[in-house]
Order: sequence, then C-alpha cells, then structure tokens
Amino acid sequence: MPVLVQVALLLAALAFLIALAASIQFFRHPIAMTVWLRRKRLQRIGFAKTTVETTVGPQIVWRGGAGPLLVLLHGAGDQAGTWHKIAADLAKKYSLVMPDLAGHGESAPPAGPLSIGTILATLERVLDSASWKSQRFMLAGNSLGAWIAMLYAYKHPERVSRLVLINGGALKGLRSEITLTPKTREEARRAFDAILDSATPRPPDFVLDDLIRVTNHGPMARLMASEAEIPNYVLDDKLGDFSVPVDIVWGASDRLVPIDYARAMEAQLRAARLTVIERCGHAPQLECPAKLLEVLCSVLEAAPPTRKGYAPKESAHP
Repeated sequence: MPVLVQVALLLAALAFLIALAASIQFFRHPIAMTVWLRRKRLQRIGFAKTTVETTVGPQIVWRGGAGPLLVLLHGAGDQAGTWHKIAADLAKKYSLVMPDLAGHGESAPPAGPLSIGTILATLERVLDSASWKSQRFMLAGNSLGAWIAMLYAYKHPERVSRLVLINGGALKGLRSEITLTPKTREEARRAFDAILDSATPRPPDFVLDDLIRVTNHGPMARLMASEAEIPNYVLDDKLGDFSVPVDIVWGASDRLVPIDYARAMEAQLRAARLTVIERCGHAPQLECPAKLLEVLCSVLEAAPPTRKGYAPKESAHP
C-alpha cells in the first residue's frame, strides 16, 4: 500500500508539472498553443491529415465526413483548425476537405514572400489530386479563403457547384487605416475592434503582444511582401461573367471588410444571395460558430440563388 501511495503521489506531481509547463507555454506563445489545440481537436473528432505534393512543397489537407464534397478555405494567417467548432456537425452531412493554404499552417513554402498566385496554384494542385479529382464540389471560404475561393470558381466554374463567401471576396476594399501587421498594442487592439462584435470579449495584453510577433513574421507579413501583385488577382468589373451561384454570408459587425463590400458583390454577381449574421464579426466560424453552422446548412440545402426572383433580397440571421 505505501508503494501505491508513493506512485499515486508521483503521478499527481507529474500531472501538476505537465499542467504547469503547458500553462507557461500558453502564456509565452498563446497563439501557437491555440493553433495546436484547434488542430488536435480536428484529430479527436476523426479528421485525417494528408499530404499533397506541389512545386512549392507539400500541402497539408484535413479530410473527414461523408456526403457531398465541401471544401473549406481559411483566412490569412490562419489554418485549417479554424473550422474546429463546426467541422464535426458539417461532417455529418458533407465530406469535408480543409487545406492549410500555401504558406499557412504546415503547408509549404515555409519562408519568403507569399503571393496570391502561389496560394491559388497550390490549391488547384490540391483539388486536382486524390479521390476528388473528377468531382464537382461546393466551395466555401472565409476572408482570404473567400478571395481564393472566388478566384478558383471564376477560373474553374466546371468544378464548383456552389460558392459560399464568408466575410471576404475578390474585390478591392479593405479599410486602409486598419493594419494587419500591428507594431504596438494599440494597433493590435484596433485590429481586434475591427474584426469582433462590440460585445465579444477582447484578448488580454499578453495575447496582443504575441499577435504582434506572429503577424510581423508569419504568413500575414509574407503576403504583404507581395502586395504589389494584388491588382492581378481582383475581379472588379468582371463579376458579370461569374457563372457559379454564390451565397454571401456576412458577420454584420465586421469593420475590416464592412457589409457594403458584400452588397457591392451581390449587386455585380449574376446569381447571388446575401445572408447577414447579426452581432458577429469577420470570422464567424470562431466568434459565432453556432450561427454560422445554421446558416451554412440552410443555404447549402436550399436551392441555389438564381439571377432573378429569389426572396428576400437580403436575409438577416439574429
């Protein structure tokens, strides 16, 4: 019995030390730890991580679920783990493909300037691979992911049956006064104020400090290094030729890409429908996942928007 007690005490001490080490690591690198936890969540709910080889190096893709094929694309500086709060429920109805876009997550290239062209080309390679090569699929993206999704659908309309743009698209229009690579806590606070609803709690200072480090050395800064190429990858004045039906889903509290941007896309597209999520910001999959899940299931199960005759013109989701 004394031996058992000693073993129990040693195990308790070991568990305490592991928890302490994890806590220290979280306070030192909260963003990296959060990313790790989100990716572990994908693993725990049954998603498999696969690799697709491309000219710039391996691309990581998470797969799971059963049903019609749905591809989900994350935003700038993010990775496939961003869908961890809604992936399990979506996987009950859809076969999900969730790539780490080029230069993000664990996908190559790991360093150097990162262009929209590289991200689009590697996505094309990913979607031309494996068992989904010959399939048509539904394509959804948030922020940068919506931009890339729109470019892909414009270039390959024969592959995409439905497109869902979540707080993003391929038009010009970001608010120039909001920096996405903050250098100070105040700039970081303004960035969070722009992407979150006013009622959503703001992160503490140690997270802001980590954000400054990450954004100024990670994918966001690498994208900014290729900023001069961006005009080659916008679709202003071309959306009249866009043939894929589009559902536009928008967090109404987004001030980084305001709702007027969504309405401008809806006005230019041949077949589009706007659904507004109230009290939600730029990344609904993280800030208000239950609302986004309900909206996604609703729009994907409904008939696609047509050029004329759908109603209401704009629907709001509380």
